[in-house]
Amino acid sequence: MDNIFKIPKLALFFSLLLLVFSGVFSICLGAANIPVFTTFEFIFQMILGDWESSNLTDIQKTIILEWRLPRFFLGALVGASLSVAGSGFQGVFRNPLADPFLLGSAAGAGLGATLVIVSDLEVSFFVFGSVQLGAFLGALVAVLAAAIVSSSAGRTTASLLLSGVAVAAFLTACQTYVMQRNFVSIQEIYGWLIGRLLTSGWTEVGIMFPYFLVCFAVIYFYARELDLLRLSEDESKALGGHPLQTKIFVISCASLMTAVAVSVSGLIAFVGLVVPHVIRLAVGSSYRIIIPLSAIVGGAFLSSADTFARVIVAPAELPIGVITAFIGAPFFAIILRLSKGTI
Repeated sequence: MDNIFKIPKLALFFSLLLLVFSGVFSICLGAANIPVFTTFEFIFQMILGDWESSNLTDIQKTIILEWRLPRFFLGALVGASLSVAGSGFQGVFRNPLADPFLLGSAAGAGLGATLVIVSDLEVSFFVFGSVQLGAFLGALVAVLAAAIVSSSAGRTTASLLLSGVAVAAFLTACQTYVMQRNFVSIQEIYGWLIGRLLTSGWTEVGIMFPYFLVCFAVIYFYARELDLLRLSEDESKALGGHPLQTKIFVISCASLMTAVAVSVSGLIAFVGLVVPHVIRLAVGSSYRIIIPLSAIVGGAFLSSADTFARVIVAPAELPIGVITAFIGAPFFAIILRLSKGTI
């Protein structure tokens, strides 16, 4: 795999190890703790088709199969999607602070999905369901709006951040207005917006996986182009790059990944900022390394945060958005502090 993605073997090993450990903790920990070795034994027996002979009770089997396993996979997919989307946005905008949340993409997806939910629209387009379609259009409009405003203000890091904040604030205000006008749905929408990985089974995992697979493949296909975009557009073209095509495809796929993630999990901030940044500091700035590692580490990060959100106030549960904000906001402040001379 490291030959395909050109990932340093040590970085790949530790990233996969982190993902495995996050999966173990996600499956074993919660309001009802299940022994680690018993869980592994059950999963191994299940793979062999002999899961009925496990020492686990029927309730424990149900907890693992119908709640914790799908929740881990969903968390991993959401974290991977937000991280890869963040790395894609950072490459396209040549800005290490670009992030689905800070660019307004997540807010746009939230508004689009909210409009679909409150209006009970049942529209589909190819593989897009109504909620995914609404979220995608909202995310795409938000990113384009932030990019246009930033471009007119000088294309600096500060202008992009301020444009994203302004767009996100406006869309959030619109979303609040829609929610207040539809009071019957406000509790459902609010619980979704603050970020939860509640799933009744494997349905959401099945919905999200094809989107993630296709969008990841497209964004990684343009990894070399994203490396070239660190130069000027003229230099990129001289080296065989296609800047406009790269921007169109990467922005579209990153917006779609954000939209689908938001549609199943709600608004979860800072994942797309923190994970690519840490990887960039650890293994270098090539997107041929950053993108695949962002998928692995992002999945591990969010599933771990979800596990922590489940156990810290058990048997109650914190919204996962609270955990990521506690980590991401100080991280963002530190980045701003360290880069004060370049913004």
